Amino acid sequence: MAEELKPVKEDDLKQLKERMNLIASADPAQYHNDFSLRRYLRAFQTVDNAFQAIIKTNKWRVEYGVADLGDNKELIEKYSNKARVLRHRDMIGRPIVYIPAKNHSSSDRNIDELTRFIVYCLEDASKKCFEEVIDNLCIVFDLSNFTLSCMDYQVLKNLIWLLSRHYPERLGVCLIINAPAFFSGCWAVIKGWLDENTSKKVTFVSSEMDLCQYLIPDILPTDM
Repeated sequence: MAEELKPVKEDDLKQLKERMNLIASADPAQYHNDFSLRRYLRAFQTVDNAFQAIIKTNKWRVEYGVADLGDNKELIEKYSNKARVLRHRDMIGRPIVYIPAKNHSSSDRNIDELTRFIVYCLEDASKKCFEEVIDNLCIVFDLSNFTLSCMDYQVLKNLIWLLSRHYPERLGVCLIINAPAFFSGCWAVIKGWLDENTSKKVTFVSSEMDLCQYLIPDILPTDM
């Protein structure tokens, strides 16, 4: 189901656009469309805070080389079993990022490389948004065959940070499927890192029937 988005004051949007226009001529990379500006206003609540957050994101994108991540074929191939942006969408048109938790372990990854791969996935999924209709994502954590050795807290911390600072309001829903009973202990830790708004977007799905409310189960990969 679609979330009810927090309203954005049109005067705030106008002010933010005016500020962005002042710097756009000096640095075209500073440009954001109305959908993006609205997301920042919803996330950061005031024009000043949203503007500062956008400036920080633009600086990060340049320094991190976000635009060129898709050219790093070696990186994409190396971590291709960690996450995938699916060809299909969820029931309301959101792009889906599928993450098979069984393929994760803090012992077999380089945290900087994997974080870059996560950014690549977020970028790829965001580009697939039909922003005029819905501009957020569905992230699916599949906990089939999950063991405690698969629990990579640092990667989750990095994902949470990226979503909150540089992809604000891009998360529409986070589905956790096939969770074993012992995952409740892990979730108690993870939930402590989330703000109230983000926490409300996390849904534990306990049956295929429930999953069908969000997406068609057959679209989930079986080759990862």
